[in-house]
Amino acid sequence: MNPGVGAEPVLLGCDFSSSPNAKKLIVLATGRLIGSVVQLLEIKRFSTLASWVAWLEERHWVGGFDLPFGLPRAWVEEQGWPTDWAECTRLFAATPKDQLRQRFQAYCNARPPGQKFAHRTTDGAAGSSPSMKWVNPPVAWMMHAGLPPLQASGAWFPAHQQRPTHPQPFPQPQRVALEAYPGLLAREVLGRTSYKADDPARQDAARLLARKTVVEALEQGRTRLGLRLKLTVVQASMLVDDASGDTLDAVLSLVQAAWGLQHADTNWGLPSGVDALEGWIVSA
Repeated sequence: MNPGVGAEPVLLGCDFSSSPNAKKLIVLATGRLIGSVVQLLEIKRFSTLASWVAWLEERHWVGGFDLPFGLPRAWVEEQGWPTDWAECTRLFAATPKDQLRQRFQAYCNARPPGQKFAHRTTDGAAGSSPSMKWVNPPVAWMMHAGLPPLQASGAWFPAHQQRPTHPQPFPQPQRVALEAYPGLLAREVLGRTSYKADDPARQDAARLLARKTVVEALEQGRTRLGLRLKLTVVQASMLVDDASGDTLDAVLSLVQAAWGLQHADTNWGLPSGVDALEGWIVSA
């Protein structure tokens, strides 16, 4: 499947890296939603941000992206930054990372143990890392690198923006960006059992078995999303054999995007009253 501009939007899930290279790639999973079945079509890998952006700009899509789209309101207000999402994220993208790091550290240093980071409401619902976190994992840098090109593509962000008007033939905007978090769906199957590791020394048989368990659960539709993942034998092996978990995370994000698409007529399944500054992780 290679839908260009003018074709039906492609469904995708993205495992993102803020500094992709030959060893740590951006991984995209493309698919289609047929009733309650998500069919995996293709896995794409990108070693540069530019190649990833170029691929996205050539297509229309509904995508689940594993990177934060919003900052915690408490941190934004403490900084005296704009609380309008578009203005806030423009300022965030324009601020050098070393200056952001200083702001993050100063905020954390001024707070008591156990309450260092500011959290978004969706972080509590999804169990995700705070979007101001700059290490382990550096999700703030993922937002810094990944959000601006998505915004520049003209994508609509349902958790942050009112629905735009759009000409026919598309009933929805031609690019729709949903914030995904694969750990949310994986933990539904595994609890806190680890299923991936970038460090080869930690890529053990237990994690391989955990990935196999997740893939089998997705294929059988054993999650609260009510969707069944359709894979070939080769595709299933690819998801299990990637010890980094990046390929599986892209597919988990794809399934979350599919759930959002399934609920497009009810605001993509987002809860009512979502804080447009912070946003929401789809299916949380």
